[in-house]
Amino acid sequence: MKRNRLCILAVAFCCNVLCLMACAQDHTANEKKLAVANAISNATVLLNNQDGIIPLKSLEKKNIASVSLSFAYSSVFDSLANKYDKITSFSADSYKDSSNLNDLEDDLKYFNTILISIDDQNVSKARYINFINNISKNKQVIISFFGVGPGLKSFDLLKSPIVWTGQNNIDAAAIVPQYIFGGIAASNKLTMAYSARYTTGSGFTTTATRLKYTVPEDAGLNSNNLKEIDAIAAEAIAQKATPGLVVLVAKDGKVIFNKAYGTHTYDTNVPDKVTDIFDLASVTKITATTPAVMRLFEEGKLKLDTNIGAYIPKARTTPMNNIQVREVMLHQAGFIPYIPFHDYVKTGDYSRDSSAAYPTKVADNYYIKKGFFKDFMWPKMLNSPIRTRGKYVYSDISMYVMKDIVEHISEEPLNQYTYENFYKPLGMQTAGFLPRNRFKPEQIIPTEMDTYFRKTLLVGYVHDQGAALAGGVSGHAGLFASANDLAIIYQMLLNRGTYGGVEYFKNTTVDMFTSKQSNVSRRGLGFDRWDPDSTKHYPSNLASPQTYGHTGYTGTCVWVDPSRGLVYVFLSNRVNPTVTDKLSNLKIRGRIQDVVNKAIDESKK
Repeated sequence: MKRNRLCILAVAFCCNVLCLMACAQDHTANEKKLAVANAISNATVLLNNQDGIIPLKSLEKKNIASVSLSFAYSSVFDSLANKYDKITSFSADSYKDSSNLNDLEDDLKYFNTILISIDDQNVSKARYINFINNISKNKQVIISFFGVGPGLKSFDLLKSPIVWTGQNNIDAAAIVPQYIFGGIAASNKLTMAYSARYTTGSGFTTTATRLKYTVPEDAGLNSNNLKEIDAIAAEAIAQKATPGLVVLVAKDGKVIFNKAYGTHTYDTNVPDKVTDIFDLASVTKITATTPAVMRLFEEGKLKLDTNIGAYIPKARTTPMNNIQVREVMLHQAGFIPYIPFHDYVKTGDYSRDSSAAYPTKVADNYYIKKGFFKDFMWPKMLNSPIRTRGKYVYSDISMYVMKDIVEHISEEPLNQYTYENFYKPLGMQTAGFLPRNRFKPEQIIPTEMDTYFRKTLLVGYVHDQGAALAGGVSGHAGLFASANDLAIIYQMLLNRGTYGGVEYFKNTTVDMFTSKQSNVSRRGLGFDRWDPDSTKHYPSNLASPQTYGHTGYTGTCVWVDPSRGLVYVFLSNRVNPTVTDKLSNLKIRGRIQDVVNKAIDESKK
């Protein structure tokens, strides 16, 4: 009965704890919260890490399960672990009818890494110890042990890593997973002996390699200085600039604010969640296409001063042939801004049912005919006029071109290449194209009620019409992700190429692509940047000259400010139910960014 009551308590307080970990709250309350967290961290010890298993590396090779051996706060533990990689949860309490846990072990056959959480009330149970010993024979096991030290003796024969904390509570459950994944560095030693194996001075040290989830005070900020974000978000919703939004702030590698506001649409009461998946629109350009270009450039396979025709055979007889890749990445190639391809769709070009003749899904009950992109759209782009070469004219055609170049060189579709090289190894669970192939519609924020082209509410189908007609995978739009996923990849860039103990790019590559690279615009290579024209206040009044990132048409943006150690993510669906400019006119994104900038600057005084 007591155990059930504890489980209910854990579930009830789980959301509150996670909110406290990364939402603006009262400064005094968060100072107390941080003191508690620091006390737990200062007494948490990593044992048996002689093989350097912790922090976990090579996430792309891991299929991770979290197993609760009657641990009361497993919901909190798993919620934090899930911020780093996809975790599938299991509980021994679901296997009560068995005298052993063979059925549980059988259910874990597809997993190669098992996180086991257990407390001092259960560590002496033979059923549990036998399970741990059995499963550790052929799988990578990591033990999270909560409670008094003498219980460590139960693990004397175990070689698997153990993260031990003397605390058995919700706060500890939120901290221990961060040791496992490298959000928090291990540094403590046992101050007394608990067994012949776990003696005084035992303990391993690690370095922090991934994001930490904490309160603003942990990064030196005052939570009260972030409260204005709530007011600006409320204004955006009240003014119908967007039905809902998610804001995430990471400072110095610590996620200090992550909060959802509003609802999926104006006519629903489904609240936005921080885990919701958004259509990123043009943020695709710097989260998919540009990293792919950076990787191929670094490998010497793509040269910025080589012409398009060298990579795209079809371009050799078109006006694009002699244009250099560098010009394309800077939006100085002279391309027209875009082509409204949906206006060219005629009766007979699409069908409400799929078939061999209409294989490409554009939306629910909308399929475009075979070859529409290859035979019509792509030739029309390749042969479009070159009008403003050498001048800065923002063009979506640029990233259609870069996608094709990336695919020619890598010999892989862009969606597959980015998933394999970036999203999966980084632990980005939601990031990718074609989200309806992987997620339930309820997890995806609805964008526009398309009354003109597709005649349906778009949920998980890219809002951009050209990207949709191209099959949902494009270089300029089509990527979907949650705020946390974006925080991960942009923290990697803020780190100048490294994350989770892996080098994704050389420092020099990140520096080059993200810095000003044009004599005629503010742009980097692929990346948008701070505008030196002081009348524009772009991307915000207080943004530093080092700031780089991008905005998206659907109401999104990501900005990185190396001078402040800042990653700022803003996601919304401002095009729901239809396009409105209120988000921009009210300067919602920039004003929230400046609340954060000001709070960081105040902390330095």
